[in-house]
Amino acid sequence: MTFLPKNAGFFSEPVRRLWENTNPCVLCPRRCEVYRGRGQIGFCGIGDMPLVSSAGPHFGEEKPLVGSGGSGTIFFAGCNLGCIFCQNFDISHLRHGRQQTIEQLARNMLELQQSGCSNINLVTPTHLAAPIASALELAKKQGLALPIVYNTGGYDSVETLKLLAGFVDIYMPDMKYSESEVAEELSNAPDYPQINRAAVKEMHRQVGDLQVTNGLAERGLLVRHLVLPAGLAGSFEIIDFLAEEISPKTTINVMGQYRPCYKASSHPKINRRPTIEEIESTRKYAIKKGLNVLL
Repeated sequence: MTFLPKNAGFFSEPVRRLWENTNPCVLCPRRCEVYRGRGQIGFCGIGDMPLVSSAGPHFGEEKPLVGSGGSGTIFFAGCNLGCIFCQNFDISHLRHGRQQTIEQLARNMLELQQSGCSNINLVTPTHLAAPIASALELAKKQGLALPIVYNTGGYDSVETLKLLAGFVDIYMPDMKYSESEVAEELSNAPDYPQINRAAVKEMHRQVGDLQVTNGLAERGLLVRHLVLPAGLAGSFEIIDFLAEEISPKTTINVMGQYRPCYKASSHPKINRRPTIEEIESTRKYAIKKGLNVLL
């Protein structure tokens, strides 16, 4: 038995299928198979309606997303990854936020547009694909016209991504690891590398390379890669994958701001920041491979 919103008939077939995949939940690769419509909770720790931590213009995102009005970020509580170094652990792991209805979420999106934001930036949306797609469909009928950014940890199901085709203009996934052992140790996701690569392929299939007009991103793939100490992320292997299996024109943000957060300070492998040399060697390698490296 599936649990759909009372007004499910109002929504398109892809949205109804996303709700069906929430009960039992198989939205993400963990496939917890809990009935979130009954109040059951899986790995992400969230029921069938979103907890929103904050919503507003954000000026600290990548330059092509910001513009003069900022990126209209909506931070969702909960996460399908268990990163022990999470910099937003109060949101992702402690799940601080207020529950919102689909209508309230749609209104948030419209208010961000009215305030002059450059896009709607959905932060950690994977486990909430059904209510998010519902809110997007509702908001678009009421005039939402901004590009939609899917800002994800990259642990995404291809099946769910296919149902989101047409809802998302800009995919912005993390590519965290190239080795299963590291992914298991640091994020409790040993299958992350293969899941992540399949997801990025699907994202690129949908939206292609990043397209920027007058300094603002309109559509396409923008990959984030956080450099970890001692090469733990497998940065060069990820860059090779992007250049050789996605597109030599892939846009990547090589991020050097890692610091030991949450439980990382007690973990000997990641209890320090990466060195300048570690960060710059990664950035230089991406440039050497021909990728579009954001500065």
